[in-house]
Amino acid sequence: MLRREIEKLIKDIVKQKVDLERPATTEHGDFSTNIALKAKINPDEIISKLKDNALFEKVEKAGPGFINFYLSKKALQEELNEILKQDNDYGKSDIGQAKKIQVEFISANPTGPLTVGNARGGPFGDVLANVFKKAGFKVEKAYYVNDFGEQIRELGKSIIGEGKYQGEYINKLKKALRQAQGKKNVFKAGQWAAKNILENLIQKTIDKLGIKYDEWLFESDLHKSDKVNKVLNILREKGLIYKQDEAEWFKSKQFGDERDRVIIKKDGNKTYLAGDIALHNDKFKDKKFDKVINIWGADHHGDVPGLMAGVEALGYKDKLEIILLQFVTILDKGEKYKMSKRAGLYVLMDELLDKVGKDAVRFFFLQKSPDTHLNFDLELAKEQSSKNPVYYVQYAYARIHSILAKTENKESKLLFENLNKKEEINLIKQLIKFPEIVEDVAKDYQVQRLPYYSIELANAFHRFYENCKVLDKNEKIAQARISLIKATKIVLKNTLELMGISAPDKM
Repeated sequence: MLRREIEKLIKDIVKQKVDLERPATTEHGDFSTNIALKAKINPDEIISKLKDNALFEKVEKAGPGFINFYLSKKALQEELNEILKQDNDYGKSDIGQAKKIQVEFISANPTGPLTVGNARGGPFGDVLANVFKKAGFKVEKAYYVNDFGEQIRELGKSIIGEGKYQGEYINKLKKALRQAQGKKNVFKAGQWAAKNILENLIQKTIDKLGIKYDEWLFESDLHKSDKVNKVLNILREKGLIYKQDEAEWFKSKQFGDERDRVIIKKDGNKTYLAGDIALHNDKFKDKKFDKVINIWGADHHGDVPGLMAGVEALGYKDKLEIILLQFVTILDKGEKYKMSKRAGLYVLMDELLDKVGKDAVRFFFLQKSPDTHLNFDLELAKEQSSKNPVYYVQYAYARIHSILAKTENKESKLLFENLNKKEEINLIKQLIKFPEIVEDVAKDYQVQRLPYYSIELANAFHRFYENCKVLDKNEKIAQARISLIKATKIVLKNTLELMGISAPDKM
């Protein structure tokens, strides 16, 4: 990757870590750094050692301590050749160093169908895991099923008699339970209903979203295998559990929490936290994950300090990260979308998928950073025009496929000296950003970089197509442009694949 290559060149001069940035405008170069300011080195010293390097057309000072780098045509040609050579592998990185990483996402309680709110983590977690894999990590996608505890009892009450869970799906489960003439015990009825909801509602929605998990983890298994009791005994041996008011408390305050947490209630039932700590002990101690990333809804923010304290108490500090996703609002013609009777109070993910399809859902959900409230524009997502960003990007891919189908008998050679128009150079410069996007997302988890990159790339391609005749009378120019289009197809397809969005041959 060019960025890393240049960073190494500068690091060899200044003897410290270098982070290159992309300037806001191309007038300020392809890369920029303020390392001379940070390292307290005269920028001329760095410039004098790099200005004759074949990677650069020029290297310039830009303000105190800043240096701008302009890539040479040779550097662009070599990177374009790499795209054509590596094909599906273009953008792969080794920064993960084969470390084991688990991404746990959605993990909604099996007490009802998936809503647009609790399923927001689906596209986000799935794509983050895809990026980790591309960046050289060994990745596992996991869903944790809370099929034990108070919410399961409440579900049982709702099925047998009256409880807080309502909606069409509850009425269907009540009817099915009556016909089966079974499960009079509230907890057993709840577990039966949870299994039914998981298999017939949640998993089917997940399939529609295009998500495939590597592992389904069940809270009930942690209790059956005695892993919860075992981890509580570990905490007791460390002197981190005490009795008060007939309950048992975990000393989470000792690890930065604002208060200690109840781990076993007065009635002897264990809290969520007990199961969560046991789950993470299993992830780190038994499954040997180097890093675990949990993606939760913002409504679970109060649970974060207790779990982080539990993980630290077991000796796994800094191995767990929790990303909180903000809420989702569906807008129809600018108004809040009316909720389905099937769901009771919430908009179902199934409804949204039926209205706009998987590709639009994933793309629109990925466009916002995790800490931003997501307003989903239903009208825009249905739009079959360039106003709709996912349609616009897919249309670019379909157009490329159509062009290449017409030129399949034409020879293509990357004779770079024949690519001189600004639209050609701009397209190349967009293409070679892809490996940087992969590495950046793997480092900062900002998956919204991918949809925005795909829009920028589609923009660059459409501008190229409008201003540069592919089948030019000059055979050498035509061959070079066909090669450029092939490279664009590779990168656009790789980007769409990371996002789990289809790359259609025609629209």
